[in-house]
Amino acid sequence: MLDFLVSNAIAADTAAATQEAAAPGFEGLLFPIALIVIFYFLLIRPQQKRNKEHKQLVAGAKKGDEIVTNGGLLGKITEVDDHFITLEIAPNTSVQVMKTSISTVMPKGTYASAGKAKK
Repeated sequence: MLDFLVSNAIAADTAAATQEAAAPGFEGLLFPIALIVIFYFLLIRPQQKRNKEHKQLVAGAKKGDEIVTNGGLLGKITEVDDHFITLEIAPNTSVQVMKTSISTVMPKGTYASAGKAKK
């Protein structure tokens, strides 16, 4: 009779342990989902915002703007095409660069003051 009680107690402990181990459910997915959300807000969303701002900058480039390219060229836009712009980087010296290489639009007069500083 004592064997019967001991085996019931062992069986109850084993059943409770298997129920606890077999129920990971949503809790197991909580950490990966939290990581994805964190990566989205810290990495992906800011990059999308920068890309949108750069596209607006490139689309708004017009003749007469003074810009700096990704390569560091400072110049004044003399001609705007669909994909390319022509920059005057020195008197009577122009180069053609892709519109997407525009890094920054500088305040008016920067190009002229940079030329005076070299003299």
